[in-house]
Amino acid sequence: LQSSHNTNRTGVRATCPDCHVPKKYIPKLLRKIQATNELYHHFMGTIDTEEKFNAKHQELAERVWRRMKKNDSRECRGCHDADAMDYVRQGQRGMDQHIEGLNAGETCIDCHKGIVKPLPYGMKKYSESRGTASNI
Repeated sequence: LQSSHNTNRTGVRATCPDCHVPKKYIPKLLRKIQATNELYHHFMGTIDTEEKFNAKHQELAERVWRRMKKNDSRECRGCHDADAMDYVRQGQRGMDQHIEGLNAGETCIDCHKGIVKPLPYGMKKYSESRGTASNI
């Protein structure tokens, strides 16, 4: 609820299923199978407290980021379309970084970690590691 995907300048709101439930049948089925493993670990007590979750947060986040990298950030592209972006209106820095990333074969998650979910403890946002004030 604190992320820019809930309250933002455009008034477009993404809810949990927009990112966590793929729209196409086969990816949706595969994701549901993966989720059963997550439920198993929750009920077995692997991540049932904040302390236990925080201890595994880095591992869990990296697993999601690998999946998003592999599927070309499908979760993001369900709403965001790079072909429809008006790069000029993003400002010079945003335009430059988007074009540079796309030309380098990067995908959304390469730069936009920590926009919706908090990053694991001690991990800096991409923008902070590049000396800018906020995520691109």
